[in-house]
Amino acid sequence: MRVALYQPEIAGNVGAVMRLGACFGAAVDLIEPMGFAWDDRRVRRTAMDYIDHVEVVRHPGFDAFRQTVGSARIVLFTTKAAVSPYDFEFAGDDVLLFGQESAGVPQTVRDACGPSVRLPIRAEVRSLNLASAVAIGLGEALRQTGRLPT
Repeated sequence: MRVALYQPEIAGNVGAVMRLGACFGAAVDLIEPMGFAWDDRRVRRTAMDYIDHVEVVRHPGFDAFRQTVGSARIVLFTTKAAVSPYDFEFAGDDVLLFGQESAGVPQTVRDACGPSVRLPIRAEVRSLNLASAVAIGLGEALRQTGRLPT
């Protein structure tokens, strides 16, 4: 299972997602451009020494990323979906795609993805922090597919 971040803007979120990937055994795909310099020390500080335990692949754009997916589904996590990940059936080779912190993904990316899911949250708030959303989504996908580390 892989986690993909579409044009992430906050280095700390990327570092936290890299740490999640290391802890759960999920590769992390970063779809550029990113909103910060890759050598930003905040990424390393957040990922800490976990950065050496996760496969991270940077892609120059969404089309380049899609070429690496093969037959795996791209499951988009978006506030615009109607289906909860708790009512969705994940597959072991799914790629979980999360959008930009400020804007999600454009319609062209949404159209290129497979199914979409929405993390259920209270109506009076807009969205979760990116790293928190990835933790919840990845945890549920791994739980469903029996791939949580023991």
